[in-house]
Amino acid sequence: MAGFETSPLPRPEWLPETIWPFQTVLIKADGICLAVTDVGTGPTLLFVHTGAWSFLWRDVISDLSADFRCICFDAPGNGRSECVPAFRTTLERAADAAIGVIRALDLRRFTIVAHDLGGSSGLGAVAMMPERLEAFVAVNTFAWEPDARPFRDMLALMGSRVIRELDAWTDFMGWIGSSSFGAGRHLDAASRRAFRKGSAAGARAAFHYYMRSALHSAALYRGIHAALTGPLATMPVLTIFGEHNDPFGFQRRWKALFPHASQVVVPGGHHFPMCDDPELVSDAIRSWYVAAVRRPLSVAAGER
Repeated sequence: MAGFETSPLPRPEWLPETIWPFQTVLIKADGICLAVTDVGTGPTLLFVHTGAWSFLWRDVISDLSADFRCICFDAPGNGRSECVPAFRTTLERAADAAIGVIRALDLRRFTIVAHDLGGSSGLGAVAMMPERLEAFVAVNTFAWEPDARPFRDMLALMGSRVIRELDAWTDFMGWIGSSSFGAGRHLDAASRRAFRKGSAAGARAAFHYYMRSALHSAALYRGIHAALTGPLATMPVLTIFGEHNDPFGFQRRWKALFPHASQVVVPGGHHFPMCDDPELVSDAIRSWYVAAVRRPLSVAAGER
């Protein structure tokens, strides 16, 4: 990791090993300290989310790390990563953070598993280095400029100052996010508390700034489009969506972009299908990787 500073990240009392069974470090990239978790061996999966924090991936990573090297990180302002000023809390900045992690760990021939705004930030990063990406898993995510009016209205509402200040006062997004409708369907009480602790006031504000940024990132979307229709057009793609949470038809749009894509719908799932049924999601990723990426895990098990 030449050129990048790393240091241990102390474990807070609200995040014991029984709740988060991984070691996390700080990687300083582009002047920002990012909380990065790196566990397991085998083909590399880079889990990308922008808006919430890496706790969302806990159960899937716990399962997949037996066969894969699983890496996740908190975007600037989220979780245990360093906060940045509001004007820098943008999808472009989140993409730069992803670039920093990729370069710090010298990731090559890896697969991105992205959720929500992580699709835009993650693919925005690899659009700058498409030769490193091997495959892509889209989990309730998008990576194109919002064009439909209902979608734009939702982003404008969630990115507004009124909703941001209401959330800062009530923590309504934390409670919804940790509920059965959000990520909490299979979480015990201690895990739900930890999930909310990782979404403290500053992190909640960052979420809303990122939602606002999604309406104003045209250059990022242009770069992604050029990569998806150019050097990444034939990469293996898997889409995973919750049965009850694809109101804007994102899964259909991924299929239009990648007719060869494999698609999974999680029965009864909402916006966090990897939390609604982590076993189904991890099994889907594992079986798709073997079939579509065509690199048997037994052969690739020694990669790191």
